[in-house]
Amino acid sequence: MPIVNRKEHFNAAHKLYNPNWSEEKNFEIFGPCANKNWHGHNFELITSVKGPINSETGFVIDLKKLSFLIKTEIIDQVDHKNINLDVPFMKGKMGSCENLIIEFWKILEPKILEIEPQSSLYRLRLYETPRNFVDFFGK
Repeated sequence: MPIVNRKEHFNAAHKLYNPNWSEEKNFEIFGPCANKNWHGHNFELITSVKGPINSETGFVIDLKKLSFLIKTEIIDQVDHKNINLDVPFMKGKMGSCENLIIEFWKILEPKILEIEPQSSLYRLRLYETPRNFVDFFGK
């Protein structure tokens, strides 16, 4: 089955910090990511959709519609924002990439079905740095 991918980019700040721990333990576990003044990343989000090829369009999903969905539902919510403070769906959650990607999935999965009912969200890949990324395939 074909899998199509769309890459989007955003910049955001966050801090990894457990308020139940001392500053020493936070720094021990999270290192500079526990910086009290936050830190930022140039994130890359790759959204992968699988499904049969639509015989009328030749597409698994219309990538223009997918791009618009990702931009309006995800990128506009996180770009140039503080993930810990400014993003409603991250309120009360550790600002890790693991938590962020799960929240992205919850938003995108049902909306992709609205665009193309025969296709489904297959994978999200979130790059925090060129060397560090998280994959999520759903529950």
